[in-house]
Amino acid sequence: MAIARHGGGVRADVGALVSQVHPVFMLPPLAASAFGAVLADRLDAALLAIHLTAAFAALYTAHIKDGYVDFYRRGEDDDHPLSAVGCRVALAGATAVFFACLLAIGALVNAWAALLTLPGWVIGYLHAPQLDLNPVGATAGYPAGIAFALLGGYYVQATALTARVVAFAVVFFVVLSGIKTVDDAKDYEYDRSIGKRTVAVVLGPGRARRFAYGLMATGMVVVVALAGIGVFPPASAAAPVVFGVVAAFAWRAGEDDGLATKLLIRGSYLFLAVLVAAVWLG
Repeated sequence: MAIARHGGGVRADVGALVSQVHPVFMLPPLAASAFGAVLADRLDAALLAIHLTAAFAALYTAHIKDGYVDFYRRGEDDDHPLSAVGCRVALAGATAVFFACLLAIGALVNAWAALLTLPGWVIGYLHAPQLDLNPVGATAGYPAGIAFALLGGYYVQATALTARVVAFAVVFFVVLSGIKTVDDAKDYEYDRSIGKRTVAVVLGPGRARRFAYGLMATGMVVVVALAGIGVFPPASAAAPVVFGVVAAFAWRAGEDDGLATKLLIRGSYLFLAVLVAAVWLG
């Protein structure tokens, strides 16, 4: 059974499987899960590890399924490191790991904790070819997964949800939806040619960028407002300043949506880091 399309043996197979781990896109959901745990009054390291593993397996499922659909069904990609059989094996393995973690969360915490964890895998599995064909699914799927990672990470520790953690999840959803809109805009010409209706295809690149930065600005305003009324720690107000500086450079990139996306993703890391520090200090 050949796992890798290029080369043979265990080394080639492992390399092909590892190639589907994309740190840039995997780190934010994992960080959101950990941030949710930090927000809770207590921290159980074992529960955090299980939830992080579930989030990783859900993301890996998304990457495997997306690569399989783009190469073997749509013919969008020029190459893929995994064979069709390898994709199915990896998909089955990631799914098995996820549901093992889900059962553990349900047994160790409760059914609600498992239900808050489940959407991560559902969104990942359905991303291609279902969700990525319309503007809502293509834009909101990944941010929604991150929001659920945060909520689930908190709930497995606290067995409850608070207004503060829900507000954080909503802010992340809005800001990351803006970043995802910019990310999709870089593929405008190709997506339009195959009928993939991203926000950029529906609105046009220029209006899509303005819409995206409007979403990000809204998220920043909400953080400042909630810090002002005490829902978020006061130091949280520094996070929009840090992100705003990066966003300004991204805006100056103009039509270079690839560069803007790289800057904005890194800006989101800084945004989260400041919020984590604010929670610890608060």
